[in-house]
Amino acid sequence: MSRIGKLPIRIPSGVTIHIDENENRITVKGPKGELVQVVNPKIKLTIEDGLLTLSRPDDERESRSMHGLYRALLNNMVIGVSEGYTKQLELVGVGYRASNTGQILELSLGYTHNIFIQLPSEIGLETKSERNKNPMIILQSADKQLLGQVCAKIRSFRKPEPYKGKGIRFKGEIVRRKSGKSAAK
Repeated sequence: MSRIGKLPIRIPSGVTIHIDENENRITVKGPKGELVQVVNPKIKLTIEDGLLTLSRPDDERESRSMHGLYRALLNNMVIGVSEGYTKQLELVGVGYRASNTGQILELSLGYTHNIFIQLPSEIGLETKSERNKNPMIILQSADKQLLGQVCAKIRSFRKPEPYKGKGIRFKGEIVRRKSGKSAAK
């Protein structure tokens, strides 16, 4: 039995879950938004006493892997619509700046031109630029998957490099530093 798959998901107050048996679609609604997930028909879902439990029909490899996967996805959805997710990105480097107008993020990362990114409407965007501190990009969303994809896309413009430590990194992330060239003899 999957250790993750057999754990029940507690449904907090204010969150409603609707299961559509015909299309194997689950809709989770809460104060932060609404998320939809299509589940494999092999996985059976039951709601009892404020707990959502998942079960699988057999112990085949595919069934076992889907059991844990869908439990994790549904748990992330429940947490997302009730509490939400927040990611903070830090721009480390001289002259690196970030600003936003609505859902358009403008990045100045040392290239010859600025980079403009149109973010999805499901993501809340905020930028902070304080004196003597690195600029910050704060992203909020109910959808953990979408938030991670957007963070990865922003980060891909300047990944943290190990020699000078410059780049876009998550707040609190530690970048392993390398020593540069050794001195000539």
